[in-house]
Amino acid sequence: MKNIKKYISALCLATGLLISMNACKIGKDYVQPKLKLPSTFRGDTLDFFGDTSSMGLIHWKTFFHDPTLKMLIDSALANNFEMKTALLNLQISNRVLAQNKSNYLPSVSATLANGSRTWRSKDFGSGPLTKYYDRKGEKAPENMFVYQSQFGSDISFSWEIDIWKKISSKQEQLLAEYLDTQEAKNAIQTNIITSVAKGYFNLLMLDAKIEVAKRNVQLNDSTLRMIKLQYTAGEITALAIQQTESQRLLAASLVPELEKQIVIQENALQTLTGKLPDSIKRGTSYEHLFAESKEISLGSPVEIIRNRPDIRSSEFQLMAANANANIQQAMRYPSFNIGGVLGVNAMLPRNWFNIPGALLGGITGNLTTPIFKNKTLKTQHEVAKLERDKAEIQLQQKVVEAVAEVSNAVVTVDKQREQLELARKRVDNAHLAVKNANLLFKSGYATYLEVITAQSNALDSDLDLVELRQQHLDGFLDLYRSLGGGWR
Repeated sequence: MKNIKKYISALCLATGLLISMNACKIGKDYVQPKLKLPSTFRGDTLDFFGDTSSMGLIHWKTFFHDPTLKMLIDSALANNFEMKTALLNLQISNRVLAQNKSNYLPSVSATLANGSRTWRSKDFGSGPLTKYYDRKGEKAPENMFVYQSQFGSDISFSWEIDIWKKISSKQEQLLAEYLDTQEAKNAIQTNIITSVAKGYFNLLMLDAKIEVAKRNVQLNDSTLRMIKLQYTAGEITALAIQQTESQRLLAASLVPELEKQIVIQENALQTLTGKLPDSIKRGTSYEHLFAESKEISLGSPVEIIRNRPDIRSSEFQLMAANANANIQQAMRYPSFNIGGVLGVNAMLPRNWFNIPGALLGGITGNLTTPIFKNKTLKTQHEVAKLERDKAEIQLQQKVVEAVAEVSNAVVTVDKQREQLELARKRVDNAHLAVKNANLLFKSGYATYLEVITAQSNALDSDLDLVELRQQHLDGFLDLYRSLGGGWR
């Protein structure tokens, strides 16, 4: 017993010394690299953007005003198949992270019962233990085989001391991967919100185009009736009727095409919300669908690092790669394991629980180090460091692309605003031209061709204005997304 106590004391002392070496952690702690960021976004000198609250920090329920659109987004976030998959991936990553924490504890296993029987020749055994051999019969022949039985039950444990912080580095890696999975879910949410909003904007645009087409059909009908009266009076030829009818059919042919596109867009939106194809209710207003005012700003370029899920995800990937490099470096250093077993063991079943005679116990300690493994460990460490460098480059790339994306969105929104003003003036001018052409035609100062041309220009102007409105809505939404909005 004294020798056992001395052995345990020595083992505990060695363990304590090795644990104290944890302060000398190998590898490098993660430090965020210097990122290329401008002081302001290019284009952030526009009068439209104020300096109150950053657009990227606005919650999507506050950003959007249309109740129907909010309902569609809510449904998509709850039922979208891609979102459901992302949530399951998040749960899986969480389970793996929680499991790794248990690696700090020793692993314990219990053998409830075991038995074995080994046959040997009579000449194999010698000495005092031979009397415990069981034999069949008292007078066995010289060449008879004997057997030895063993019966036991025990509890054993094994514990690797985290000398070089392999377990803690693994915990850092898994935590970074879990957070990366979280940001992947956020990125999916942002994309879903953007897709639903753009689909809804497209529906409103198609509705507006149908109204324009139907209004022009009615206008062409009125013009056609007037031309037919003049034809009856012999003032014009049948060619005028034919050309006017062609103009009317052109406007009328837009209606079924637009109705087809509406059904397809409704089906696409229902798919995003995880539902079967069906019609979709519209909101009441085409204008002011979201927070578009001088009370918002672009914010600082530094904020996109905190706001954008793709940049945050890229940085977590860099953290995981850094932790993995530390793990691979630690694999090249010695490892220390302690273990033990406690149980009962006997050759005869009747002696199985003969305490203390049947007691079995032992403590082990192993300090092992790799010497030569065909450069495998060295190569794995070098590859892990290169993977870390690659992840840092990818983070730098994400940041530069994000800054450029915001700048592009700012310029797009501003220039589309100018285009909208010009398009509205063009529409007003085209409608005035139609009115004047009709009056002049009735008075005999204009030909039917001038009337048809004016109506055709008005139709094109109205359709262009509707499309430009949608593009402006999409551009403003892209700016919101590029600043990191939508996932909160």
